[in-house]
Amino acid sequence: MTSDFAPRPLERDAPFYVAGHRGLVGSAIWHTLESEGFSNLHGQTSSELDLKNRPAVFQYFSTIKPKYVVLAAAKVGGILANSTYPVDFLTENLQIQVNVLDAALEHNVERVLFLGSSCIYPKLAPQPIREDSLLTGHLEPTNDAYAIAKIAGIMQVQAVRRQYGLPWISAMPTNLYGPGDNFSPEGSHVLPALIRRYDEATRNRVDTVTNWGTGSPRREFLHVNDMAAACLHLLEHYDGPEQVNVGTGSDVTIKELASIVAEAVGYEGTMEWDTTKPDGTPQKLLDVSNLTKAGWTAGIGLEEGVRNTVEWYRTHRASLRG
Repeated sequence: MTSDFAPRPLERDAPFYVAGHRGLVGSAIWHTLESEGFSNLHGQTSSELDLKNRPAVFQYFSTIKPKYVVLAAAKVGGILANSTYPVDFLTENLQIQVNVLDAALEHNVERVLFLGSSCIYPKLAPQPIREDSLLTGHLEPTNDAYAIAKIAGIMQVQAVRRQYGLPWISAMPTNLYGPGDNFSPEGSHVLPALIRRYDEATRNRVDTVTNWGTGSPRREFLHVNDMAAACLHLLEHYDGPEQVNVGTGSDVTIKELASIVAEAVGYEGTMEWDTTKPDGTPQKLLDVSNLTKAGWTAGIGLEEGVRNTVEWYRTHRASLRG
C-alpha cells in the first residue's frame, strides 16, 4: 500500500512518459527533465498518438513500459472557448484522462502525476483557496465542464491510491504562462491574449487598447518553468491523496496585469475596458501552504516572467497559430 512508500529521487534512466509533451506545461516539464539528466523520456504528438483512442494508448504503454508518467495533456482554452464548447472540454478531457490513467494502472506505473487546474474550486471559495475547498460549492459556470473533467481526474488518482495502493499524486496549478503559450485570438488565456493585443497595438501605433471586463478580478500567475520545477519536486518529495496547489501565493488585478504587459512591450497609449464582457471569477488565489511545506516555492517574478514571455512571443510570432 501507499503507506510504506517514501518519496525519493526518480531514476534518471527509467522510462518516463510525458503526456502532452508539446503543450505549454508538457514542453516545460520535458525541458526540465532533460536538464536534470533524465535520459529515457517518451512523448508523442497528438497526430502520432490520439489519447482519446483507448486501444492505441494501451498499445503505446505496452511498448514503452513507463515507470513514471506525468499527465499534462488536456484540451484547454479561455473563457470564450470553454463557454462555447463545453461538450468538447468535458468529453475529450475525460477520454484522455481515463485512457492514460487506466493504461498506467494496467502497467502498474510507480509514480503518476496528474495535472489539473485551479478552476476545479468553487467560484466563491474563501481566498486564498485551500485544497479542502474542493467540492464545497458551485463552480464558475463559464468553465464548469472543464472543471468537472479535472475533478474526475483527481478522483481517479485518489481511487487508484485507495484500491490499488499506488503512490499517485495530483497537482493543481494556478494560471500558467510562458514560452510556448497559446496566443491565438480565440483560444488564448488572459495573459497571452494581453501580450498579443498590446504587441499588435504597439506595432500598429494604436492609441487605445480595449480589454474585456472591468479589470477588477484578481488573478495569480505562475511561469511555466516554475511549474515544471514544482512537478519534479513533488514527484521526488511528496506523497498523499490530496491534490497539491501550485502557485506563487500572490495575485494582481487584471488592470495591473495589463499595465505590466503594456510596459513589457513598450506600449505608450491608453487602455479602456469593455464592461459588457464577462469578468469570470472575482478572485482566484491559491493557498500554497502544502507546497511550501513540501519544500518548494516559486522563483520567477511576474514582471520578469512577462518580459521573458514577450521576448519569446516576438521571436516566434510569425510562426504561431492564429
